[in-house]
Parts: sequence; C-alpha cells; structure tokens
Amino acid sequence: MIRFLVFVLLAAMTALGTQISSTPVPSDQAPSVAFNKEVLPILQNNCQTCHRPSGIAPMSLLTYESARPWAKAIKAAVVSKQMPPWFADPHYGQFRNAPKLTEADIHTLAAWVDSGAREGNPADKPTAIHWADGWRTKPDVVVSMRESFNVPAKGAGEIQSFMIPNPFKEDTWVTSIEIRPGDPSVVHHVIVQIPEPTPQQPFVSTASVTVCADCRDDAALRKVEADFAVKSVAVDNLPRQGGSSYSDQLAKRREQMTGQGAFTTMEAVYAPGSPPLDFRFSKSAKLIPAGRPIRLEVHYTPNGKQTTDRTVVGFTLAKAPAQRRFIIMAPEHLVDSRKPIRAGAANWETKGELTFNQDAELVWFMPHMHLRGKDMTFQLIYPDGRKQTVLSAKFNFHWQLGYEVENPIKVTQGTRMVVTAHHDNSANNPSNPAPDQDAIWGEMTSQEMMLPWFGVVVDRAAQPDNIASYRPGDFDGTVPRPPIDGPRPGVPVVQPAILRQTK
Repeated sequence: MIRFLVFVLLAAMTALGTQISSTPVPSDQAPSVAFNKEVLPILQNNCQTCHRPSGIAPMSLLTYESARPWAKAIKAAVVSKQMPPWFADPHYGQFRNAPKLTEADIHTLAAWVDSGAREGNPADKPTAIHWADGWRTKPDVVVSMRESFNVPAKGAGEIQSFMIPNPFKEDTWVTSIEIRPGDPSVVHHVIVQIPEPTPQQPFVSTASVTVCADCRDDAALRKVEADFAVKSVAVDNLPRQGGSSYSDQLAKRREQMTGQGAFTTMEAVYAPGSPPLDFRFSKSAKLIPAGRPIRLEVHYTPNGKQTTDRTVVGFTLAKAPAQRRFIIMAPEHLVDSRKPIRAGAANWETKGELTFNQDAELVWFMPHMHLRGKDMTFQLIYPDGRKQTVLSAKFNFHWQLGYEVENPIKVTQGTRMVVTAHHDNSANNPSNPAPDQDAIWGEMTSQEMMLPWFGVVVDRAAQPDNIASYRPGDFDGTVPRPPIDGPRPGVPVVQPAILRQTK
C-alpha cells in the first residue's frame, strides 16, 4: 500500500509533464505564498487525517520540515486531482465526506511550490490538531485480536478471519464504529461481522476485549483478558465460489430455500481513505446483538517488508436506545456468477437490481470490486417511474471509499435500485493480473467481484431481512471455478467449496 501511494504521487508528477518544472517559477512571476500562513491550514483540513505518523499515507504533512521534501509531489497530486482521493461524479448526489479542497486551495498549493516553497513566519502557524493516538472517534469499548498477526514481506494477498468475544452482555446500541489496523500499510480492508453459527463452522472461542476508561490514553486502559483462539481461512490459493465473505455457503442455502437473494450481515467496513462509520450524522445508531462473537475479516497485502498487525475496533455507546436503526445491506449474489468477464474486455458491463419492500432512507454507499473494477452507478426507479442517479463513481482498488450522503435519500416501498458496474479486463489496465484470461467471479484478489454495499436507516423495529429483496444472478446455474492447479482459459471447472482452517 505504501509503495502504491508513493507511485501515485510520482505518476502524477510525470503525467503533468511541463506543468511541474524542476525549478520554481521566479518570484516576480508567482504570488508569494508561505507554508505557515496559507498552506498549513489547507493541509490540516484536507490531508492530515491520513498524512501523519501512524496514518495510512506514506509521509507526514504535519510540519514544514516533513512536508517540504514533498512540495513538488504535493503540487502534482492536487493539480492532477489524484489527491485527496475522491471518485464520485459531482453531477450526482452530495456527500458529507467529500474532500473540501477547493480550486482556490489547489491554486494556493501550486503557488507555494512555484514561489520557492518557503516556510514563512512561525507566528503565523495555526494551532496544531491533536490526533489522539490515531483515534478519530472517542470509543467507549475496544476489542482486538489478542496477539499480532505476522505478515510476510512477499507473497499473495490473503484474507484472515479472527473470532473475538462479544464485549456486550445484552443487545447494545452504538453511535459509531472505528476500525484501526495496527499496520495500515499492509491492510487492504477490514470487515466487522457478527455471523450466525453453522454446524459446519462452529465458533471458536475467544480473544481480547478492552473496556476503556479513556481509549485515547493507553495508560488508562482497563484490560479484560480471556482465552484466545484464532480461526484463519486462507483463500488466495484455493478455488472459491463467488461472494464477499465466508457466510457465502450459508447465503446460498438460504437462497435455495427461499428463492430470494441473501444479504450478508456487516457491522462496519474499513478501507484506506474511508472515515469511521458515525451513525449520529444520520440521527441513528447501530444495534450490536449480544451472545455471538465478533468476526474480523482482514485482507492483508504484503508490501516488501515483513511486519505484524493487530487490528482493533472501537465502539462509541449510545446514551439511550435509538429510535432509528442503521443497517448495512450487502447483497451477496447480485451478480450473475455464471458469466466470466471475457479476456480483453475493456468495458465489461454487469447489472443487478433489487426492490425495497418498505420505506427507508439511503445514507451510505460503498462499491466493492477487485483489480479490474472500473466504475459503479446506483440508480433509483421510484414507483411513479421517476429515475434518480444517487451515485456514479469510478473505482480504485487501492482507495475503496465509502460515500456518506449529505441528506438522507427517502425511498418508498416498491422503489427499485439498479446497480451498474464496469470492469476492465484488458491489457490497458495496469492492475490487471491476467488480461489474456477470462476473469472468474470469486473472493481471490485475482478474481472479481461486483458488490454494491449500501447503508439504510429504518425504524428500530424493522427486520433487516425484510427491507429489500432481489433474485440472485446465479440462482439457476452452476458457477465456473478454476481447477486447483490454476485456471485454464476457456475451461471452467466446478469444484466443491473448500475452506482450509488453521489455528
């Protein structure tokens, strides 16, 4: 991840060509801009969330000393609009977490570089922002893996599953959930779930729970230790059926019994660049059920340096039971998995549709695909025939953003949501791992996904399974999967589902 971010900055410099001179513009031709007075406030408002010690970005931009070596790269990244990362088409929807970097801000940053990137008067510095131990919320309860996970320097990315004891003795309303990787440079995404047990996959006990007196102060933590076990499922070298999580087989069984598509339970999602889920902005809360352990799905991506990770999750407790409930909807099989993406296809289109069975408010979107993902569009078709595109966003595997709507979008019973995605499986896609092969749908990074995650707010008594419905795209057919010794183009092979568990 670190190497990718540096690559983005360098690539942006190259792409701009003559716009970025190796020498600054003479001071009599460029306005004089100082770091302390004009530049630092912009960095505080737009960049330091990621660009700080322990942040996910490869360099800190807290001070002049740390930012000055990156001056030309900063100009290149903002002028080309590579940074801050944001991929939503501005013609559709308004989003609360959209970057606030304006054209005037971009001009100021460019002028600072062109006029010599000087520091200016120290007295002009704004008050520094206090980033308390990396937390962006103020959690009341923190859970974590008790032991760190070893991530090798090299190798294929892999998904690990950690089972953690539930700290809540009764069903509990929370107002925010923040996921903090121990080493963000190797964590591509994290999903927090509270899965239902199955006979084939009984729960393994426990891990570590921390109840906070003040979770921003490590010296004030009260630690509650328990027996520890970890269930790891390595998937990148195994044939797997399409789907986003290991509830995949349970979801398929539900689909076969009901004829309806299944939604995977998700409590929160982390990806580089996405903010913590804070439900207070939609005047709602999330209900965390008691009695079942918490599952962390962590996708690790080796980056050339051996390291360890201990991901933690913080919950902020509601002061009273909520009247409105935030629910993440994750349609497990909206895509037709029987149709691989053809080799060389530069704009392969996939479309799925679901229907709302009750009134709800749409408040959050998060497209999820893999290395061939290109874009995703969410369109509503209301019962009266009116159409509204609520999000159209390009997709970047390395920056999988969540989009928080500025004002909740009210949908009525019978409203349909059509999701259209495009994938680039051609040689023109530099991230494509195998442009000469058909891309099969599956969990491996080298395979593909089309998962339109979205968040709704409903009445607290609403049942999640009744909010929306869809017909799974692959309900009636078998899904092609590669053989164990690797995929052979044009020869799809159906294998039984396999999960390898290690402790």
